Amino acid sequence: MRGATPTAPEVALVVFAKAPQPGRVKTRLAPILGEGGAAHLHTRLVEETLRLAAKGRFNRVELHCAPRMRDPFFAALALRHRIALRAQGAGDLGARMRRAFERVLRAADAAVLIGTDCPVMRPADLRAAASALREGADAVFCPAEDGGYALIGLRRVSSRLFAGIEWGSATVMPDTRARLRSLGWRWRELRTLWDVDRPEDYARLRRSGLLRRIAA
Repeated sequence: MRGATPTAPEVALVVFAKAPQPGRVKTRLAPILGEGGAAHLHTRLVEETLRLAAKGRFNRVELHCAPRMRDPFFAALALRHRIALRAQGAGDLGARMRRAFERVLRAADAAVLIGTDCPVMRPADLRAAASALREGADAVFCPAEDGGYALIGLRRVSSRLFAGIEWGSATVMPDTRARLRSLGWRWRELRTLWDVDRPEDYARLRRSGLLRRIAA
């Protein structure tokens, strides 16, 4: 791969994923899919996200794993997708994201972080996020319809973006905007996306036709 040049700062891509343990992933879908079915859907979403990552044109892609990096699921993904594995470590989502950004930004000029719940995300979204950071934005986001965000990209890190946020609530993005304003950072917001967490999201996924692609 080609490294960054003075006119093209390196932007790394980080994917956060959980091992597909029944009863621990996609728990809000278990009433309609069963714990095993919800875990299977999660597996397919992780695979789909890594296919997306491969199309994003990033020099560096890392899969950050929970609860344990040594899970056989992640070992198989590393071989199949030729991707580097890292442990998410302890703490809530905010602490884990902050730690991931701090580590990645020691080597890269900027970083984009995504989860595995957003099958409507496209390679163009990843490339747009990287471009915004290269053009000087301190942060970039794809807001989510539920009030959170499906993508966050940073050129620098502040614990104020991550501490005390009520993750999973409708206030995540509004609270993040308020903190960005207080920091005096420049940020960009890309198109709003939706993710798959609740039964109504799964019904929407089926209607969209994306479920057939994910299951293939």
